[in-house]
Amino acid sequence: MNSNFLQTPITYLKNVGPNRAEVLQKELGIYLFKDLLQLFPNRYLDKTQYYTIDQLQNSGADVQVVGKIIHIKTVAQKRGKRLVATFGDGTGQMELVWFRGHKWIRENLKLNEPYIVFGRVSRYGNMLSMPHPEMELLAVHQKGLKIAMQPIYPSTEKLSARGITNKVLSQMIQQLFIDCKGQFPEVLSPKILEELKLISKSDALLNIHFPKNQELLAKAQFRLKFEELFFVQLQLISKIILRKKKIKGMPFTNVGNYFNTFFKKHLPFELTSAQKKVIKQIRNDLGSNAQMNRLLQGDVGSGKTIVALLCMLLAMDNGFQACLMAPTEILAQQHYIGLKELLGDLEVQIELLTGSTKKSKRKTIHEDLENGQLHILIGTHAILEDVVQFKNLGLAIIDEQHRFGVAQRSKLWHKNETPPHILVMTATPIPRTLAMSVYGDLDISVIDELPPGRKPVKTVHRFDSNRLQVFRFIKDEIKKGRQVYVVYPLIQESEALDYKDLMDGYESIVRDFPLPEYQISIVHGKMKPLDKDYEMQRFVRGETQIMVATTVIEVGVNVPNASVMIIESAERFGLSQLHQLRGRVGRGAEQSFCILMTGHKLSQDSKTRLETMVQTNDGFEIAEVDLKLRGPGDLMGTQQSGVLNLKIADIVKDNPILKTARYHVIQLLKEDPGLEKEINLPIRKAYQNVVQNKAIWNYIS
Repeated sequence: MNSNFLQTPITYLKNVGPNRAEVLQKELGIYLFKDLLQLFPNRYLDKTQYYTIDQLQNSGADVQVVGKIIHIKTVAQKRGKRLVATFGDGTGQMELVWFRGHKWIRENLKLNEPYIVFGRVSRYGNMLSMPHPEMELLAVHQKGLKIAMQPIYPSTEKLSARGITNKVLSQMIQQLFIDCKGQFPEVLSPKILEELKLISKSDALLNIHFPKNQELLAKAQFRLKFEELFFVQLQLISKIILRKKKIKGMPFTNVGNYFNTFFKKHLPFELTSAQKKVIKQIRNDLGSNAQMNRLLQGDVGSGKTIVALLCMLLAMDNGFQACLMAPTEILAQQHYIGLKELLGDLEVQIELLTGSTKKSKRKTIHEDLENGQLHILIGTHAILEDVVQFKNLGLAIIDEQHRFGVAQRSKLWHKNETPPHILVMTATPIPRTLAMSVYGDLDISVIDELPPGRKPVKTVHRFDSNRLQVFRFIKDEIKKGRQVYVVYPLIQESEALDYKDLMDGYESIVRDFPLPEYQISIVHGKMKPLDKDYEMQRFVRGETQIMVATTVIEVGVNVPNASVMIIESAERFGLSQLHQLRGRVGRGAEQSFCILMTGHKLSQDSKTRLETMVQTNDGFEIAEVDLKLRGPGDLMGTQQSGVLNLKIADIVKDNPILKTARYHVIQLLKEDPGLEKEINLPIRKAYQNVVQNKAIWNYIS
């Protein structure tokens, strides 16, 4: 069969037409034949067995029976009527019952003709009955594709309202199989099919939609999941190989004055062994001829900034400039202040560029960048503007990269003729499961220990009814000279409600913590950036003891003196958010606390989240639980929610299949990097299709 056939618009399938096509497009994203083919069932009703009436139990199970309608009658009841047909098969009799649609059903029922009925059996009086059965004449049933297990497809209210029922969807897909004669082009090599004992593409598609039995369904699922993950990995790993071959990096071979002086005289503490390991990995990358593209993961407070600074000093030792880009002004400012402090009297020119940098200052920064006097530039999106030109940018560091889109990252590449080395940092631990798929084209480093002297934050869960005790505890901490965060959830859809919650909370805190003894800051999304900044700075300087805020403080506020984080309505936060917020405290040497406040009514998921937070401080453990609860799409945040638009595989549940697929891709590319061997032509053709149609998200890091 010609694979172009599958690119035919869905309107042209028999019995679809423009009206149905429009609904299918809007509700299920089905535009072409191939989209319909990839609408995989959610579950299946097992129709592999036929029962006789004398075998039936009042078990509430769905069963199918072959028999004939002997008699039809209408029975009056309290409200309206019901239609009852007596159905027999020689071993006994049962009733088929309808409570609505009588006229149409009665006109279409045929007496004494063999039918297959399917439905749930229950006992009514001393008679077995099947309400609203699915029915098909035996002769029609035998002509159709033999569907042993009935597929149940995803559906929506609008589809049902427009008459596109599960049965109709199933018939459309049957029609597609008839038109294709059940033949679909193979996309894997004979070698892989043989090694993994996979069934063919045609058999897999037939048995995913119309499985003959459980065993064939399992084989079809494995085959299609493997194939999907195989092409995801092929895309990612090809990209790494291509990048290392084509994009020549600038080798940083010199470890010179800047790096050594800082290391010997200015390093404020002994590096942890995890930091040393990561620096070694980065130095290997920078010393090779390839361009570095590395993801650095480390929990809040694990010391990523020092690693970033050492890398920037290496760039300077080799005659290059470096930049660090952060998602918010507050975070960029903090990086700038922190790095200046660390550098002390070292002769390093470092500047900050954000949206609020004054015009005259900007001009100087632009000039110093172009003539090479400026070594390090810290900033926000402002760095990406075309007017910002470097003399020779050698290293670009991106902090909390999931907050930046793809286009913005590629702009950094073009700031230099030879693309700079890229280091991406994140404090959102990405489970290894997901890292292998979403960041499969980045080399990954992990800082998995905290610097010495950091005490883990103690986390407790308290109900609203314990609020007075919590307030007493806050007062004790403030007496010791500490500061406190109180954070309220922010849920975009109900801004008014959020604002009300925040203001109610603020008022009750003001009542319990009166002036002049206590000073309170408040920060929320409706404030002007300048006012927000003013309140933040008061808290940073220690002029206020309590900061009441919505989640705007989630990323990067560093107040070592803050030792208590109170999270209101904690059940409304995701796990990674809770973990990020907890990371705002515990930055000094004192013991810090995180208190999760909730009402008594909690869903099972909320309980799991709160228990996880109380039990562990390990970001990776938390991320694994989060992934299981939320699934991969949500975990990446909205900007990349389309990242893993998988049709059948599940990154979490199918992780073993993902590992198998990755292994086979690596083997394949070792033996045949250009996919030029005859045996690999099906893979090459399918891969070109994938890349062309971006059928599996195209992801540039």
